[in-house]
Amino acid sequence: MRKNYTYFARGPVAVLLLLLSGIFFPLQGFSSKCSFLLPAISLPPDTAKKGDTALRYPFDEESTLPGAWNNHALYLKNPSNLHVELEYDMATHTYVYTYKIGNLTYRLPTSMSFEEYQNMDNETMMRKYWQDRAEAAGIDNSKGTIPKIHIGGKVFETIFGNNTVDIRPQGSAEITFGIISNKRDDPMLNTQMRRQTNFDFDEKINMNVIAKIGDKIEFKTAYNTQATFEFENKLKLKYEGKEDEIIQLIEGGDVDMPLSSTLIKGNQSLFGIKTKLRFGRVTVTGIYSQQKSTTKNITVQGNAQTTKFEIKADEYEDNRHFFLAQYFRNHYKDALKTLPVVTSNVNITKLEIWVTNIGAAVTDNRNIVAFQDLGEYQPYNSKITGNMVQNPSTKSNNLIHLIMPNASDSVNIRNINRVTDYLKGSPFGFTAGQDFEKVESARKLLASEYSFNSKLGFISLNTALNSDQVLAVAFQYQLLGDTTVYQVGEFSDQ
Repeated sequence: MRKNYTYFARGPVAVLLLLLSGIFFPLQGFSSKCSFLLPAISLPPDTAKKGDTALRYPFDEESTLPGAWNNHALYLKNPSNLHVELEYDMATHTYVYTYKIGNLTYRLPTSMSFEEYQNMDNETMMRKYWQDRAEAAGIDNSKGTIPKIHIGGKVFETIFGNNTVDIRPQGSAEITFGIISNKRDDPMLNTQMRRQTNFDFDEKINMNVIAKIGDKIEFKTAYNTQATFEFENKLKLKYEGKEDEIIQLIEGGDVDMPLSSTLIKGNQSLFGIKTKLRFGRVTVTGIYSQQKSTTKNITVQGNAQTTKFEIKADEYEDNRHFFLAQYFRNHYKDALKTLPVVTSNVNITKLEIWVTNIGAAVTDNRNIVAFQDLGEYQPYNSKITGNMVQNPSTKSNNLIHLIMPNASDSVNIRNINRVTDYLKGSPFGFTAGQDFEKVESARKLLASEYSFNSKLGFISLNTALNSDQVLAVAFQYQLLGDTTVYQVGEFSDQ
């Protein structure tokens, strides 16, 4: 009993099917012969006899066999009804080829060993592999991804140089799509909030396209979503004229402007339009672009790179150094004109600094209200007027008299729950965060957390303030030759 099994397979898959069939079918009680139908397969060199060598251009029998690897135009393709049947003989461990036209055997069968069949199949796969690589790389333009397009007409050839449009894309595109589902068994959450499902979508594109219209217009683009820098993605459209034409070159996209002169340097990484025109022996090059690169000079001395830069002192240590009043800032430069002697008649004798507490509560916590114009002879708010005392003092303006005209008004100003509405209301109309600031549980800084200059009237904090913190001060001082004690603000022990 003989049973035929027909498979349409090639390459390693065909070998695998043959090997598995030879192992599996005998166990089922079938015959040791299996039949396969291969649409096209190369034959070993010794399976055909040589033809008549007396011919000027001899055709051997091997070249006319079905499945032979012949790409020359002299060899015609096999008809569709011609096929080769392959039978594996388990007794001799050989492969037997039967050649048929339809159901008719038209020549004697041939056989080959397993090693011969394996070598033939490897050679076939290698030839097919290199042919596919050549076509993918665009070596054979007639079989590339996008074949050349021929456009007829004399007008098209006159404008673009020839009648061919060639587009060569290369690259890869990867799309990742998934679903992420997280479940949290938290009894504090309701049932719907315990499971969260989200989509995970990602794409990666690495593309290079070169397109030519005739031999005058060329388009190039390179795009990569994983590029480290933006300038790595290129886009350029170029029109290049003939030698005897006025328009020699027109470029758009990523262009450059190289110059041979040492006086004026050229530039790279430009994005714009560049033109090159020729009028006889005169060549004019024009460019309109945006510079996408920067030029930087570095100096290396003693194996170290040095760079000059300028930075202001208040920007170097921001939110750390403060004048106690505008008066000290106005007299700061005058006091330092006679260095190393500081010319100042001020001596600060007592100082308290309070800041917004951003940590745990400490012993020295107070609710405070800080005023911007307290102690200023020239207040920022126009509703406040200065007095005759120009030195920093609570009496330098009428702020205290304005907010507490009577003793009963001190209840409103010292109540942390009512002070904001009181100061923002009529007749003051103060602005919170500008004219005043209320701070609950402010922290008094220790003497080790700051330093101050008693002559110049400024403080330096060890740690910079955050943008959401408020700093308030109260201080006493005396003037040289004057027994009067001047004070700005109130102290915690008063």
